Amino acid sequence: MSPTTQSPSGEPQPLFDCDVHHPLPTREQWVHYAPDRYKRELADYGQRRITSGIRSEDGGDRWDADCRTVESLQNQLLARYPTRIALLSGNTGFMAGQPDPEWAAALCTAYNDWTLEQWSCKDDRLVTGIKIPQMDAGLAVCEIERLAGHPDVACIFMWGGAERIPFGQRPYWPIYEAAARHNLPIHVHPSTTAGLAACATSAAGLMTNYLQTHACLPQFFQAHLISLVLEGCFEKWPNLRFTFVEGGFGWLPHVLWRMDKEYKNLRQQAPLLQRLPSEYVKTNVRITQQPMEEPSRPHHFEQLLDMMGGPEMLCYASDFPHYDFDPPTVLPRTLSPEARSAILHDNASAWFNR
Repeated sequence: MSPTTQSPSGEPQPLFDCDVHHPLPTREQWVHYAPDRYKRELADYGQRRITSGIRSEDGGDRWDADCRTVESLQNQLLARYPTRIALLSGNTGFMAGQPDPEWAAALCTAYNDWTLEQWSCKDDRLVTGIKIPQMDAGLAVCEIERLAGHPDVACIFMWGGAERIPFGQRPYWPIYEAAARHNLPIHVHPSTTAGLAACATSAAGLMTNYLQTHACLPQFFQAHLISLVLEGCFEKWPNLRFTFVEGGFGWLPHVLWRMDKEYKNLRQQAPLLQRLPSEYVKTNVRITQQPMEEPSRPHHFEQLLDMMGGPEMLCYASDFPHYDFDPPTVLPRTLSPEARSAILHDNASAWFNR
């Protein structure tokens, strides 16, 4: 086994994988798990699709990967790497940006129940989170309350794109109150596949193709993080925890410096804050490395870690089975064994209470 997958003791390095994509249900499975009022529509027509084709036409999965069943996921991922926990993040495109919150809530309920009954219960290494219709806080809180006590639930899922309302603002606050009360971190994954429903696929507008859109993913996370911090969400709920997944991490030092500088000049516009913005990020936010920026000089990776607050800020995510999958060997060999152990397992284990 490569040194990059060994723990400080020399044993295989256990992994906590924060982003493993299991599939959507089949039409028959949607019908079985959906509320009665939507069964006929799903049986006749399937999902309501509002994708733009930016990604759907290109495909997002590796050609050699198959995660349609628990068994195939076990064979292709869990048996190949020493995974202790795999967080099933699934798919958010089916409800990202949905204009009908009742429909989104119905699909979230069906997807959650299907995942818990057909996936996580079949392997002790598999956990998942609660998909919520985040455009309607009341419906979202109902779903959180329904599933928050389930032993296989490790977080609450939100998607982060060009939303109509940034994450720090008051319409989302009931969701955060429920998350804090149940001590469940929020797991934010980008969703640009619903390009016609979201406002845009970048901060500048609608990009030409998926290549450009994918390069712009950190823009969404930067804006949502700035909103969360400067609106005072982490002061209002000190145990509220956000995990930003599949947006890289090289952007974080710039945002920390920028927020601190602007706050010193304009602190009257963030009256809830009692600390520098960067201090809230270091206690209430974690970032996954995937798709990892890979500097041409390996020591720059460690400099980035230092600038963002140290190895404790970073968690591992593979993004299996997507084409830009990051195996654990993606981390530079120059990392200390302690830093590697923290990133590949220990940080997420503590963050998600697993």
